[in-house]
This record gives sequence, structure tokens and C-alpha cells, in this order.
Amino acid sequence: MSTLENLPIDIHYNKLQDWLINRRHCVQEWPARAVVIREKINQALTDMPENPQITELLKGTYINYFHCKKIIDLLKKDEQSGKKNVFGQYSSKRMKDWSEIVNLYEKDGIYLGESAQMLARNVNYEVPALKRQIIKCQQIKKECDRKQAVYSAKAEELRKKYDATCKQMGIEGKKIKTELAALVQDLPAQFQKISESASKLTKSVQYYDEFVDFVTKRSEEDRGSLPVLKYVMQNGNTTTYQWRTGEKPEVVEEAKIFIDTTDEVDIEQVTDDIDWGDPGTMTESAIDFGDEIDFNMADITVETGGTEEGDQNPAPTAGHESDSNGIDWSEVVIVDKPDSAEGVAKGEDAMSVLDNPRTRTLFIDDLMELEAFLSQRLFELESDSVGADVLASGQMQDAPPSIQLHQDTVTSMIGQVRDIIAAFSTVKMHHLLSIRNSPRYVERLKDTLKQMLNLADKMVFLEKEMVVKHKDAETEQSETQPKLELVIKRTKELQKQMEAEISKRYKDRVVNIMGEINTM
Repeated sequence: MSTLENLPIDIHYNKLQDWLINRRHCVQEWPARAVVIREKINQALTDMPENPQITELLKGTYINYFHCKKIIDLLKKDEQSGKKNVFGQYSSKRMKDWSEIVNLYEKDGIYLGESAQMLARNVNYEVPALKRQIIKCQQIKKECDRKQAVYSAKAEELRKKYDATCKQMGIEGKKIKTELAALVQDLPAQFQKISESASKLTKSVQYYDEFVDFVTKRSEEDRGSLPVLKYVMQNGNTTTYQWRTGEKPEVVEEAKIFIDTTDEVDIEQVTDDIDWGDPGTMTESAIDFGDEIDFNMADITVETGGTEEGDQNPAPTAGHESDSNGIDWSEVVIVDKPDSAEGVAKGEDAMSVLDNPRTRTLFIDDLMELEAFLSQRLFELESDSVGADVLASGQMQDAPPSIQLHQDTVTSMIGQVRDIIAAFSTVKMHHLLSIRNSPRYVERLKDTLKQMLNLADKMVFLEKEMVVKHKDAETEQSETQPKLELVIKRTKELQKQMEAEISKRYKDRVVNIMGEINTM
């Protein structure tokens, strides 16, 4: 028998309440009676003295029976609260209220049932909830750090792309419309350089004509190939009127390009004035940037007609909606051939051959025709088998020396032709030609470039917002961690108190409350 009394009593914390009821240490109706006691506690708390120990005692968890006993002990230290009358009753109303509460708790073991329920609730709900809250804060901080890096990188990428695009177009990027309007004035000089380069293609054009004459047996009088290219080589970049009529105009009424730049301000100033809200008060959900800012840089593109170096093989598009520069003329109003008075060039006739979209397209087509011919000849010369067959044929053996050129010579000719084609295919030239023929294109180009900076500013705003959000999560975690530690501490205390109370009822046998309560 003595051995049995020395065995410990092990009770799982989740089964503690049922265990107490089954062994009649607590009545089954304890919850209803505990409600009445709880109301009396709330009333008693409204009349409490300023005592730091009592304030500390009530922090962290719901007040329970053991707290009430400690409150009575603390009140007894107060002379007036601890005095009793001749009948052995406390004269202080506070002492009477708390003594009544303790007596109600002890009757039928109400405090045991309530304490068992508190243990289970703390272990099953309170502690896990606080731990989840801390984990969530840690995840938010980690996600904020990740997004902050992403937003910073994207902002930097957008600004670099903006600078690179402006550099391709040859502008600084502070006042886009003003800078582009100034660039358009350089177009005549650009066309003059191209016409001068075209004048150096005499050998290439002569080689092409002589080769075609030899193969087709045509005469020099029948030569009609490369008409616009030959005209520019002989006459330069004249007006369309002179190309059409063969005579120089006496008067040139050239239409001026008007680009309104009066109300333009620096791009930096425009983007800085955008109100993205206060990062400290705005939340990510308050701004509709989609589920996540994860865009493709290809979604923000400036229309280009080629690369900075130029497209070496742009497709010929004569007679279509776009010219060889890739410019869409569907939005450009081209005036038909005007009924110009004799000697007066106006409208389209006043434009130079290379400035006029119609004649420029024909000029580029001639260049591409010449380039295609030279490329085919170079391929034949580079191919040993094909070259041997051609040279072995009687036809090429009878060819004049002027069309039996060496490979290096043809390669040099192709380089000259491609350089001129490339001059029309640069990003800068594409935009200048688009502006020249459609001034409203400037506004679209400005909006497209400005969109990059606006998006970069959004990324900076979101980056700042992530900093604020990280700080909020850090604050919340620092506030939650002490709460968790206090709840665990109070739960452990309540566990020891319950083990001691049950031990008293079993002749001081060791009582162990088992389960997750011991691993919190």
C-alpha cells in the first residue's frame, strides 16, 4: 500500500478537467457558477488600490483563483484593509469582496475546473496564436527585404533603360520635346551626309549595270535600274519638285514643323511632383499594382526602326503602309502631288528627295536592290564550287574584265552600300523621321519615356513602403515576444499550482500534468 501511495499521478493537461470532475474534486456545473464569480471579480477590480505588485500580478493572463489569494495577501499588508472587527470579519469592503470571491471559488472546487480550462486554453490556443503571430512577423520582414531588393533593382533598371534610350536618340532626356525638336533641325545635315556617301557608289552602280548589260544583252540606252539612287548620286539631295520635273524651283514654300514646347518642364521635376501617398500610412493593398509587381521590361518599349548600329538587312517595303525604316505611315497624312504653279515648290514638292517618304522609300529600295546583287555576287565568288562552274562557262569567260572583280573588291562595295542603309535604320533616325512626318509622335514618345520614370518612381515608393512595413513587423514582433514569454510563464506557474492543489488531496503524492504543456 505504501508503494502505491508513492507512485506519481500523471494527468494529461487536455484530460485534467474531466479527471477532476470524474473524481468529484469539481462539480460538472462549474462553468455557470464561474460566470457569477467572474462578474464579482470585474466589480472588485474597479475598486483596487494603486499597488504596483497587484498591477504586475494582473498582467498577461486572465485572473484566476490563485491571483485572488495573492491579492488578499497584498491587501492584508495594508493596515486598514487587513483589520477585522469583533466578529472576526474584515472591516474593509475590498477584503470582504475578495474573500467572498475566494470562498465561492473553493466551494465545490470551482477554481480547479476553471484553472484546468485555462491551462488547456493557454496551451492549445493562446501560446500557438502568439507563436504564429511572431512567425508571421518574421515572414513579413523576410518578404519585405526581398521585395525591397526587387523594387530597388527594377527602379535602377528602368532608369538605366531610360538613359540608354535617350542616349540612342541623342538627347539628354531632361526636356524631351525641346531636345527632339532641336534634333529634327539636324535632319537636312544628316540627309546631306547620306547623299555624299551615295555619290561614292559610282563603281558599285557601274558594276551592277555592266553585269546586267552583259547577262541580259541590253544596251546602255535601256538602262532603267536604280533611278532614284542614280539621281541622288548625280544631283544630290534636291527638292522633290526638281526630281519630278527636272528643273530647279524658283520658289520653295517648305512647310515648317511646329512642336509646342512652351509648357514643358524638366522630366525630373514632373516625376518628383507625383503624389504616391505617404509610405507610412499607405499599404500595398491600397495601390493597385496587381498581385505583384513582376513586369517584363519588354512591356515598356520605345518604338524603334532598327538598332543603334543599324539593321543590316531591312526588308524592302515599297508600296506598303510602312517604309524601309519600319515607320508606320497610317497615322501620317502625306499630301498628294500638288498642282504647283510653274517654278514654285510647295507641299510635298518642297521636301527633299530623302526627306519625302515616297522618294526616300524608292531610294532605300534601290540601295537594297544593289546590296542584294552584290551579296549574291560575293556568295558566288566565295563558293569554290559555284565560282568554278560559273568561271568555267563560256558566258563568263567572254565577260569584260570590269565585271570579273575580285572578292575583296565586292566586299568593299557591299560595306559601302550597307553603311548607307544602316544610316536610315538607327534608332535616332527612326524617331527623327517619325517626328518629321507626324509631330504628334513627339507627344507619344515623351509619354512612353516618361512612363519609364513614373514606373521607376513607383518602384522607389514601394521600396520605401517595404521599409515601413518591415519596421511595423519588427515593432509588432518586439511587442508580441514579451507577451508570449509572459503567457508561458504564467501557464507554468498555474501548472505548478494545480499540481500542488491536487497533491494535497492525495496525501502529497507527486502529481505531474503531462503533454505539450511541458514543451512550450
